[in-house]
Amino acid sequence: METLVYQEQPRVALQQAPVSSGDGFIIANTKVVDLQELKKECIIPVFSKDNEITISHDSFIDTVTDTVHQFYHGEQILSPAIRASHPVKGRIPEAKGKPAHLLADYEKPLYYEHMAFIMEVASIRDNVAGNDLSLCIGGVRAYNHENLYSRKTEERFKLFVGFQNKVCMNLCISTDGYKADVRVRTPEELANHVYRLLSEYNAINQIKQMSELPEHSITEQQFAQLIGRLRMYPYLGKSDKQAIPELTLGDNQINAVVKDYYRDESFCREEDGSINLWRLYNLFTGANKSSYLDTFADRSVDIFEFARLLQDNLDDKSFWYLN
Repeated sequence: METLVYQEQPRVALQQAPVSSGDGFIIANTKVVDLQELKKECIIPVFSKDNEITISHDSFIDTVTDTVHQFYHGEQILSPAIRASHPVKGRIPEAKGKPAHLLADYEKPLYYEHMAFIMEVASIRDNVAGNDLSLCIGGVRAYNHENLYSRKTEERFKLFVGFQNKVCMNLCISTDGYKADVRVRTPEELANHVYRLLSEYNAINQIKQMSELPEHSITEQQFAQLIGRLRMYPYLGKSDKQAIPELTLGDNQINAVVKDYYRDESFCREEDGSINLWRLYNLFTGANKSSYLDTFADRSVDIFEFARLLQDNLDDKSFWYLN
């Protein structure tokens, strides 16, 4: 794999940086963990056939952190916010006969099957519709995607770069800011993928696209039509689905969008029932925070593309979701 050469990218206008990163980028079925816990208290899974070590969660984070610091040299980069889920627990041999409620922490080592993190480049910021946005880079790892019963092979990661809305901690990820299936054997290969992602990502273009969303609105009737169509989509025939783009949110998340359409303090409807596409987009990204760790980044990209699709088809009488 060739080594990428850093190239200076256009920067978003600098403003005063916030104090710290937010860990509310995802909520469902996760807990906040810190890097030292991953380094000192979690075991590292191996490939059982050859006992070769996997790339640990903390090594993943360190690799991305080092690469981000090189790429955005001189910017204010905050420490990562980390969330994890699905702890896989064990016991040390000396505690095998001990009742569970008497186990000390050191006697029950674990690792987290799923982990996601973001780090904020706090000095690269912009504003859309009165909402402060800051550049964020992050990644997702799910050990259940690896065959740990085999010999060591390429390991899978997800990488993203985008913006975080500081009003609600929602993540805004576009297609060119996402690598859904990075496969590597070493941290060095992983760093090369991070460099490539940061080099190819166009932050100014994403800001421009998001800045267009507040200029377009849908009526209350169109919102109702949209929600109904989203509920209908899973039951369409296979041939019908092929002609219609999918928004990959579940029923509970669609319910959350409807509730927040009426109640959200920052992104609810206007008095006449209309809602602009920026607010609607944030209702969807807010609902996405209840997704599982290994799906939320994919869904975030889907939501961004869906919002743009709505914008492009507001006047199309044949657009299935609104007419």
